[in-house]
Amino acid sequence: MIDIGLNLTSSQFAGEQDAIISRALAAGVEAVILTGTDIAGSRESAELAARWPGFAYATAGVHPHDAKEVDAASLAVLRELAALPQVVAIGECGLDYNRDFSPRPVQDAVFDAQLALAAELGMPVFLHCRDAHARFIEILRPWLPRLPGAVLHCFTGSDAELDECLALGLHIGITGWICDERRGDDLRRQVARIPAGRLMIETDAPYLVPRDIRPRPKRNEPAFLPHIAHAVAACRGETPDTLLAHSRATTVALFQLPL
Repeated sequence: MIDIGLNLTSSQFAGEQDAIISRALAAGVEAVILTGTDIAGSRESAELAARWPGFAYATAGVHPHDAKEVDAASLAVLRELAALPQVVAIGECGLDYNRDFSPRPVQDAVFDAQLALAAELGMPVFLHCRDAHARFIEILRPWLPRLPGAVLHCFTGSDAELDECLALGLHIGITGWICDERRGDDLRRQVARIPAGRLMIETDAPYLVPRDIRPRPKRNEPAFLPHIAHAVAACRGETPDTLLAHSRATTVALFQLPL
């Protein structure tokens, strides 16, 4: 199984990265993709991924929360990082109109610029969208014919939003949100509608701890990916082995992982 979203640069993991990776390996995780969310974090993710060649990979990008920090030099750094063999996608990029930590016009422009970079480099994109679906699709749609693929990570949208994402050819990342008894009802129902070949699994660690793990941990980590996979498989009415086989193949193909 492959965790497509691990925030190993989080301060919650400071000084514990080796232990986090060791527990992931012991849990049967085959590979992890470390999420880049700003320029410094993308550089650090690439450096961390290089410590575990063949197991850890990285993305390079700027999350919409940090879009206001982007300047003319930022895209040049992302282009430089994208040339590294362990960097497999541009992102995390997209829109977040929920918290609006960056002004919306700035988010829009930085998202569009990263899509242009991904198209130029022929790389897939690792996407974020929260409370911004219509504008997100408006910006993304013209670039899709020029991109080798895209995954909307941590999907928590409506049925109509899922339908539109699938119609546009997007892949869908599912997290431990599906294990949340308060908020996960829609996702538990929706996940069965995602075709095999379009679904990936992720922890988004250290965030989104699966709330039904007992005893409940204080933070999430990739060692909990099997728990998430079993929950996803149950909601889809398929065996965990079947779910893991097709989600792995989908992930390897989209990110061109040498596994």
